[in-house]
Amino acid sequence: MSLFPCIIAECACYPVYQTYTKADRKKFHTAPVGQAFRLRPFHVLVATGGGYAGYRKYEDYKLEQLEKKGIELPVKLASEWEVALYKSVPTRLLSRAWGRLNQVELPTWLRKPVYSLYIWTFGVNMKEAAVEDLHHYRNLSEFFRRKLKPQARPVCCLHSVISPSDGKILNFGQVKNCEVEQVKGVTYSLESFLGPRISTEDLHFREASPGNSFQQQLVTKEGNELYHCVIYLAPGDYHCFHSPTDWKVSHRRHFPGSLMSVNPGVARWIKELFCHNERVVLTGDWKHGFFSLTAVGATNVGSIRIYFDQDLHTNSPFYSKGSYNDFSFVSNNNKEGIPMRKGEHLGEFNLGSTIVLIFEAPKDFKFHLKAGQKIRFGEALGSL
Repeated sequence: MSLFPCIIAECACYPVYQTYTKADRKKFHTAPVGQAFRLRPFHVLVATGGGYAGYRKYEDYKLEQLEKKGIELPVKLASEWEVALYKSVPTRLLSRAWGRLNQVELPTWLRKPVYSLYIWTFGVNMKEAAVEDLHHYRNLSEFFRRKLKPQARPVCCLHSVISPSDGKILNFGQVKNCEVEQVKGVTYSLESFLGPRISTEDLHFREASPGNSFQQQLVTKEGNELYHCVIYLAPGDYHCFHSPTDWKVSHRRHFPGSLMSVNPGVARWIKELFCHNERVVLTGDWKHGFFSLTAVGATNVGSIRIYFDQDLHTNSPFYSKGSYNDFSFVSNNNKEGIPMRKGEHLGEFNLGSTIVLIFEAPKDFKFHLKAGQKIRFGEALGSL
């Protein structure tokens, strides 16, 4: 919220073109200044939080430079007050404003300079775009959601799980002790991330018992393990995401929440970052049992769209902290849920964010990845 409308509104209460006594003139000159520039808690909170977020961005930049030189620094997690301060920044409001700005149609003469600056800043490869002519995109939203040429992302047929998007591999491996790594050395709770156990009518969970952990309840077949993979989409990446395998989507759980940045520097700094942020969890099953794909929102990425889910609305102005909304795709008329083929279009972000895969597979499942590597949609993640 800008301070200037408040100043104008308050100053408008004082007439200017009237005759005043000396005492009145003194009042006229002193009163509006004190009232107009009175600091309000909201403005202080935004200024402080915004300044601290800027400082963190600078720290992240320094970390990236050290990483490029091969220098690995110890993990330094944010304290509770630092997280609270960061969350005080109105990122949801800013993201909605950014979304509206993206919808504004640009004059034809302005499109090429604006998009060219973005392309240069984030290293976008427009030769892969289905439409390379920048004048074709009426607004930023259309440019962000540009489609690719059919041959630009061949889908790997030899491996059972492919990358659902372009991005950077932050972490992957087996889930251990109900904890998942968002980056090396920084974890989050599996149950906090996915939410409470879903009804066995929607998913074939193992029957709950006092000795079974949440992780064990997700594994439906004897001898299987639970695996995870985290993919970060940068602003310059292709913003659509696809089905990573052949599976059936039975359930959607939407968590409203914060929209903090999810870049690797922040993921290394804030524990359980993905549990704080707004996210959409799709769960179902594939040939080896439980399978889930979660689209995590981020700053300026309040809009998460799932193509087959018209009832999903993200980044609403009001929500209850800690709440979530469930929706089942299984019904009397549809016992199987939503079937998805490997490589099929699944959804999109408005800018860039994070995809988290959590799934069960036999113990001989192997990832074909390296932490930190760049990957493109359609390339192999792993196989048996």
